[in-house]
Amino acid sequence: MSKVIARQIDNILKGDKFLRHKQNKKGNTAIYSRKHPTAKSVRVVVDSSIDLASGKANSRVGVKLVYINRAKSWREITRECITDARGLASLIKKVEAAEKLVKTCKFCKAKKFKAKTGNTVCANACWTAWSGKKKSASPKKKTSQKITASAVKKAAKTPPRKPQKKSSQKSSQKKSQKSSKKIVAEILPGDLVTAELIHCDVFKQDMTGSILGVVMSVDKYGRVKTNWTANTSTVPEWELPNTDHYHVHMANHYRFKVLSRSVEWAEAA
Repeated sequence: MSKVIARQIDNILKGDKFLRHKQNKKGNTAIYSRKHPTAKSVRVVVDSSIDLASGKANSRVGVKLVYINRAKSWREITRECITDARGLASLIKKVEAAEKLVKTCKFCKAKKFKAKTGNTVCANACWTAWSGKKKSASPKKKTSQKITASAVKKAAKTPPRKPQKKSSQKSSQKKSQKSSKKIVAEILPGDLVTAELIHCDVFKQDMTGSILGVVMSVDKYGRVKTNWTANTSTVPEWELPNTDHYHVHMANHYRFKVLSRSVEWAEAA
């Protein structure tokens, strides 16, 4: 470690209009940052390797980009690249240019970053705002779902009558037909989706705000390929919906709920 290298690094950064932070909450080295020259809400951050106590540097300087979201929190949108004092100025230019390669949320235009879950998500977590709008915009739908659930419970408590033999056969045929009913919905590539828990054909739970994905493709058999960009629930990915249809006899399972447009599930013709 050397104070000469520390002065060299400090001069390079100050000459490029970087500001030195008063403290480093994650370590004991001096942090510098400044605004990206072209990208809004993006900052170039440099870990100078200058020890805050001794003032010496080891010439392992790290450079990365962060996005400042609506909550004023920093989200790392590029990995930290390491160089020495001689290559610092050049590396800063290369990292700045890498901003164009970072994915952007197509809804709020914020940069995306890799969350702790391993998923690449919007830095503004904009799906939380949509979930609130969706709930306030469709109160009638929830009411109908609750009525359906209570009606099913009431029907379950009603003791069955003892029909004649012929009537019993007809009843069993009707039940068989009912249980084999196919329920379908129009799921299209580009749809912003979440999931909802269904038991047979009764609504149980809305996963809006916990699970978010984008439909990538739908084949002729109704199989849906989805990029699940966020999942803060305990539901494993293999349990999430993967078709645009299901049958009424199925017990607890998840079906798609489209957030980006109005889509209803209905019995297949």
